[in-house]
Amino acid sequence: MVCDGIIADMDDDNIRTLVSQVDVPIVGVGSSFNDPNDYPEVPYVATDNQDLLKSAFNHLKDKGIENFAFYGLANNCDKPWAKERELAFKQVVDKLGYKKNIIQGIESSVTNWQYDMNRLADWLQSLPVPTGIIAVTDSRARHLIQACEQNNILVPEQIAIVGIDNEEVVRFLTKIPLSSVEQGCLEMGYQAAKLMHESLLQPELLKKRTSLPRIVVPANKVHERQSSEYVSLNDPFVIQAMHFIKRNACKGIKVEQVLDHIGISRSNLDTRFREERGHSIHHEIHQEKLKYACELLCDINIPIQSVADRSGYPSLQYMYSVFKKDLGYTPKEFRVKESCC
Repeated sequence: MVCDGIIADMDDDNIRTLVSQVDVPIVGVGSSFNDPNDYPEVPYVATDNQDLLKSAFNHLKDKGIENFAFYGLANNCDKPWAKERELAFKQVVDKLGYKKNIIQGIESSVTNWQYDMNRLADWLQSLPVPTGIIAVTDSRARHLIQACEQNNILVPEQIAIVGIDNEEVVRFLTKIPLSSVEQGCLEMGYQAAKLMHESLLQPELLKKRTSLPRIVVPANKVHERQSSEYVSLNDPFVIQAMHFIKRNACKGIKVEQVLDHIGISRSNLDTRFREERGHSIHHEIHQEKLKYACELLCDINIPIQSVADRSGYPSLQYMYSVFKKDLGYTPKEFRVKESCC
């Protein structure tokens, strides 16, 4: 195969070796590095691991969480970005003087899966409550959510979790929607293509540079979902009720189901709710459904009727009346407004 240039994933050692053997312009994409000497000797576009971790950390810290942990990959793994993310976590936490707790995962397989989950469960149960955990990837964050569910650890009330990559598939594989930091992948692609364009059409400009071009692209944003929606609460009944509501509000539950789950009277729980949250149990269910509907409407590929069904509204007309009353927009108007932001 003949080509004029290659944009290569330099996180893969095999690809690094292959592209070193060809005589065409190369632009690398991949991880950022704490040590500048670790960058490959080609024009390079990197995802900013420091900013990815800082974004996740600040998201959790702004919730009032003061205990932080990191779930990474094994030390002997061949993923340089995983080691860089763990290092970035240590630097971010140390800089602000917080204590840190780190566990490195193992390469999971059918034979060691249960051992790995038991090991993870022991670690989770040893953490102070609440703790915010940053996982090296969304897949590892999913492991955390599974281990918490199996050991009756409340997410996010006791353990708040943020992944990295914002992978759509992983997001829908967890019962608890996963918060995640989105990398600036589109910007990385654009910058890599721009460097390749310069290399092909203006090679003399590249030769005049005193150092190889290196572009580090910051995180795009933190997509907050249920796994990190931590709210500081003291009342154990309210904590249990909040967890139940977050898990079941969009299934069309009523206040009665919450009371049955908690096992105390409505007047008792409502009083506790108003003291902790400033509003009623019914209002909490209402807000949870509305918030989820707003999130779904931001995806233009989901029909509005499906949004109503998935958010637990009895009919599309009812959802329209809720939106108009609470937000001043119809769901369709809200979707148009959000798509323009």
